[in-house]
Parts: sequence; C-alpha cells; structure tokens
Amino acid sequence: MPLTPLDIPAGVYRHGTDLEGANRWRDVNLVRWRNGSIQPIGGWVFREKTGASINEAPRGAIAWVDNSFNSNIAVGTASKLFYISSGNAVTDITPAGFTAGNEDAQVNVGYGGNFYGTGLYGVSRPYSGVFQECTTWSLDTWGEYLVGCSVDDGKLYEWQLNTANPAAVITNAPTNCSGLVVTEERFLFALAAGGNPRKVQWSDKEDNTTWAPLATNEAGDIELQTNGEILSGHRMRGRTLILTTTDAHVATYIGPQLVFSFERVGTSCGAISRKACIANQEGAFWMGQKGFFMFNGSSVEEMRCDVLDYVFEDVNRAQQSKIWAVHNSQYGEAWWFYPSSDSNVNNRYVIFDYKEGHWSIGKIERSAGFDAGVFSSPIWFSNSGAMYDHEKNYSYGDYIPYAETGPLVLGPEVIKVNSFIPDEKTQGALKLEFKTRFYPNDVERSYGPYDPSNPTSVRFSGRQIRMKIYNDAEIDSNALLYGFLKAGTGIDPYEQLLSVRVDGRMIGDINNDGRITSGDTSAYNKYINGLLAIPEQVAWIEDVLYPYILDNIVEYATFVSSSSGAWRFGLPRLNIIQGGRR
Repeated sequence: MPLTPLDIPAGVYRHGTDLEGANRWRDVNLVRWRNGSIQPIGGWVFREKTGASINEAPRGAIAWVDNSFNSNIAVGTASKLFYISSGNAVTDITPAGFTAGNEDAQVNVGYGGNFYGTGLYGVSRPYSGVFQECTTWSLDTWGEYLVGCSVDDGKLYEWQLNTANPAAVITNAPTNCSGLVVTEERFLFALAAGGNPRKVQWSDKEDNTTWAPLATNEAGDIELQTNGEILSGHRMRGRTLILTTTDAHVATYIGPQLVFSFERVGTSCGAISRKACIANQEGAFWMGQKGFFMFNGSSVEEMRCDVLDYVFEDVNRAQQSKIWAVHNSQYGEAWWFYPSSDSNVNNRYVIFDYKEGHWSIGKIERSAGFDAGVFSSPIWFSNSGAMYDHEKNYSYGDYIPYAETGPLVLGPEVIKVNSFIPDEKTQGALKLEFKTRFYPNDVERSYGPYDPSNPTSVRFSGRQIRMKIYNDAEIDSNALLYGFLKAGTGIDPYEQLLSVRVDGRMIGDINNDGRITSGDTSAYNKYINGLLAIPEQVAWIEDVLYPYILDNIVEYATFVSSSSGAWRFGLPRLNIIQGGRR
C-alpha cells in the first residue's frame, strides 16, 4: 500500500468555495510557516504597569531611545496621551486644553455629518451611513523628543522627556490637522493642515517652530491634486509616502526653492484607515477598502491575497477606523488587526509574510503596538490597555494554536486510509483530527483526536479529507501556583508577580511576615494537601492569592508552562488504498 505525502503549500488559502482551497491550509490560529513547515508563533508576556491607569484602547504607540540611551514608550488613547518608562511606570502627559475624541466610531448625525443643505435646520439627521471615525494618534520623534497629533484635537504637540510637564503645542504650528510625520531630512509634515483635507504643510528643516515660508527658510506647503482625504504619512528610504482615501503620493526632497516634489504613484489604492500601513526596507504595505497594496519604491501594485474573501466579507465597516498595521521584522511579516462583523473591537488579524510570499489569519485582540528594536520583542496593547511583550515563549492564555486544511483531494476515486505517519520536530507534541466527505456538500464525518505515533493507526474513507493539528494541554492551577511560590524568592519576574500588593500586603506573603520565603511555599503546599490549619492563611489563599492569579492568567502568561512548545509539523504521509464505492 503506497505512502502518500501530504505536501501542503505554506500559507492559508481562504478564497472562494471550500473545494477551491483543496490541498491548502484553510483555517488557522497563531501559527506561521518557515521553509515550508508549520509552527506556532511566539506567545506573549504581560507587562505590569505602575502609575497612571490606561483605561481606554490605545490607538497609537511608539518606542524610541533618547540621548541618554533610555528606552521610552508613548501611547495615545481617545482622551489621553501617556508616557511609559522602560521600568513600566506610566505618566499622564496629556496636553492642557486637549480635545478628547471618540473611543469608538459613531454615526455622525450632527454638524458636518452630511452634505451642506441636506435636511432642515434644527432637525436631527437620520442615519445615513456616514461615520465619525474613532480617535487615532500620529506619533513620531523629533530627535529625542516625542511629537504627536490626535485626529480629533488637530494640534501638533511636542513632549521633551520631563515627566513633570505635559506635552505642549508646537509654537507656530498649524491647527486642525489630522496627523503628522517627520521626514528623513527632519522636516515636520502637518497632514490635512488647517482643516484642508488635501494640504501638506511643513516646517523649516531642523526647526519645527518655523512654518511661515520665507526666502531664508525651507518651510512650505502644497495642496495635493487628489479627490481623496489625506490619511497618513510614512517615512521611507529617501522619500515620504502619503496615503489618502483614494490614492498614494510620494514627497521627495529636492532642496531650495521648491524644497519638495510631489508625485502620485498610485490610484484607486486608498487606505482603509489612518493606521493601516507599515513601511520598511522592502517598501510599504497597506490595507485598502477591498484589497491589500504595496509600494515597491516606484509604483503601487495590488497584492495577490489568498484570504481576500475571508477578510473583507467579515469586517465591521462601521469600526474600520480602528484597523491598524504593525511590522514584525523578526519574521518578515506585516500584520493587520481588524474588527470582525460581529465585534466592535479588533479581534482578528491577517498576516502577509513578505519574505516567503504567503498569508495567514487568526484571532487575538490588540489595538496598537510597535515592532521590536528599541525593546527586544514587539510590544502590543490589548483593547483594555494591557501591555504585552510578544514573540515570547509559547503561552497564549485562552487561545490555542491550531491549523486545519481545506479538503485534501488525493485522487479521482474514494480513498481508504488505515495509517498515518507524522513528521514532527517533537514526537507527540500535537493531536490530530480528520474529517471526511464523499461530496463537497456532504455531511462531514469526524475521526480522532489521535496522539501521533510512528505509525498512527486510523481508519476512515472518503473523496475529501480534512486534517487538523493542535495542542490542547491543560494547566494544573495548583501546580502553577506552587511553582510561582517556589521560584518567587528573589527571582525576577516571579517576584514581581508575587509582590503585587493588596491592602498593603504582597499577595505571595501567605504567612504575613512582610517577605516571600520558603515558609510561604510550605504553607501553600500544606493548603493544596488539606493540611493548612491557620484560618487567616487559608482565607488569604482562597480570597486573594488564588483569585488574583486566575483572574490574570492571560496577563501573566509568561508563568504558564507552555501548552504547545516549539513544535514543528513538516511532511506527514498517509497509508491509503485507492478505489471503493460511494
């Protein structure tokens, strides 16, 4: 009986009908491909913050190194601007007089929400499908200083690293802007300056307080010839990319007296949101209204996308202004987070691997973040403002990495399978399930799960076979807590977790002596074996320690023993018999 290899190409194909995606991966979460084999993406680690609270979804984030070699983070929300130190201390640096915006996109039935002259004065407009977008921030650096602009506030701000002082309006800068970007030549671009949706205005070179054009400086402005509205600007090698709702332009520095030349490099390629683009050494990648686009340095081209239908047929268009992109340079990936049609927050992602040229999809909630570089790993924020280091270990909270194929059609006849030979980096790290059909719309029959061995005995038949791989290992909470306490004495980051204080007492201090020692480990060991006879210590474990750890198990995923580990799945083979009737 022949061994048939399941040589499934890398990447997800989720376009058209189920059978159109035959012999491809169709449904996955938290996985990527490297050199043809599939593996889980890195997990995430919660960063415990101190100081001011971030209670809204971040809609803009940046990291940078200052002149004293300190690593810094800034985060903008609908109503605040925050600074986060390398030690995770949060400071509210919201400017005085800042105009708060909207955490969610809203139907605009008020002033400016439709065409002039529509309806009667003083009468609320009916729903028209015109949405007031959610508030996002453009954040960049001017040397070691932070500069930023909120789309709803419209002013350009600078923060000069002093936590005692909030960000302040940049002197002489235009107002009613929708964003900003700093060019490679150190000009500050104000986008949609003065409320003009097509206007780009720039400061003098190396001087962001000089905006009035004179013969003695290089300040200036231009109104782009476009039917769209400027959404964002992106610094690239030797030029600045400007995206609108309809097209793409590049600004190139040419020196006095014109200073910049502007060229349209793409039409019918507008961005879906202000945060939907990433730029890197390969070019720029962004998500449009019905496709993905790439600027290759000379022109814009629409990218072939194998998950086009899946993504664009299930986007919450009312909340599309929340869509954001992030570069994951360690793996050559562009990520986009977006809200599905049944969600008001970003709960899904789509990935393009620009090095290997394939796509992936998945589910996770994130609202803003930045790439590794300033910090050793990417840092992304949840919709509730929690901060995570990504691509760390293999812990995923409530999520499980998995991959499922579309129908595997292995011949023109019915096939019978009686064994399976896996190809794993670590034998037994995964479970497998199979589903079969005899016709595309037939009832699907399930087999498994199987614990792979060499070979694995199975027995099923059909014209189409679907395979799923995953790991569902569970965590023993008692063992987990015992491990925290055992490792928690003097060892960071366990000590940081156990040192969280409730009513002035560290949660790991079971015996209440002001320290976390082996005595606390011993007390907890007695508790889980039913031998702890001190009521106050029992109450502390049950009412404080245990609920805190379990309530924050996703946030403290770094302490969870990996349920999947660094598994890798390569070229499995099926032992099949061709022929049969159905």
